[in-house]
Amino acid sequence: MSEMRLREALSLGLSEALDNDDRVVLLGEDIGKYQGSYAVTRGFFEKYGEDRIKDTPISEAGIVGCGIGSAMIGLRPIVEIMTINFLLMAIDQVVNHAAKLRYMSNGQISVPLVIRTVTGGGAQLAATHSQSFEGWLASVPGLKVVVPSDPYDALGLLRTSIEDNDPVIFAEHALLYGVNGEVPEEYYSIPFGQAAVKKSGTDVTLVAYSKMVHECLEAAEKFESMGVSAEVIDLRTLRPLDTNTVFESVKKTNRVIIVEECWQTGGFSGELVSKVQEECFDYLDGPVGRVSGLDVPAPYNGTLEAATIPDSDKIIEAVRRLYAI
Repeated sequence: MSEMRLREALSLGLSEALDNDDRVVLLGEDIGKYQGSYAVTRGFFEKYGEDRIKDTPISEAGIVGCGIGSAMIGLRPIVEIMTINFLLMAIDQVVNHAAKLRYMSNGQISVPLVIRTVTGGGAQLAATHSQSFEGWLASVPGLKVVVPSDPYDALGLLRTSIEDNDPVIFAEHALLYGVNGEVPEEYYSIPFGQAAVKKSGTDVTLVAYSKMVHECLEAAEKFESMGVSAEVIDLRTLRPLDTNTVFESVKKTNRVIIVEECWQTGGFSGELVSKVQEECFDYLDGPVGRVSGLDVPAPYNGTLEAATIPDSDKIIEAVRRLYAI
């Protein structure tokens, strides 16, 4: 096992793809000479040259459109959009083209496109740069949505994304690039639709993805001192979604809280709540709970922004309020 940061795991996955397949190209703003806004593509321009590492104009619709077109003619492009907020500039390309071309062509056209982008708040980037739209995108048939929480998952899921023949939204949380973790030296990949039990427990199930997994693990650690055993499940991918792992945990603990950074109204957590309620009603000892971001634009002020984002204390408060444990 090697210890590495999440950004290093991503860099390794990208360099592997470039080394092993001449059809792989990278496109995005400042990924070449500037070496990437989050340093994931550091050194790539010098190693692979401008034919493989394409610095693009500031036009998200153009970047994604170029990625779709090149995927249609046989390349395997990996597009970097600086933040998920900027995907709004390319939403027609993503939703009406990338997601639907295989279906509308009766399988004659495939779009093996990976869109890497940065999600989440907490970095004081204010209202238009701190949003989490991965749940929106997971509602679109034809897209696959990946949300890793640690270096091991980031590398394994990136490998699977690059090999997939359909468009993948690969959402990386802005505050997780420096997270350390062990990564096997031998090659591995992680299938889509396979959640991970990050911590076993018996009293309550905490379900999350991306950065909220870390908040759930912190809450579970605090719970131990209170005599409460919390199980933590990392969804890993929102589409396809592994509900079976969640259901099995709920049947064991009889209590569940869904944790998501996005706003509660219209959030992806609501979809998961309904599925748990439909499939596990007879096993529940109380209501299915949610801990989500507040329904407000993200403040610039750091103290105010922190108040809008779920954390371990808010998770503990929700569990004790709903289940009195």
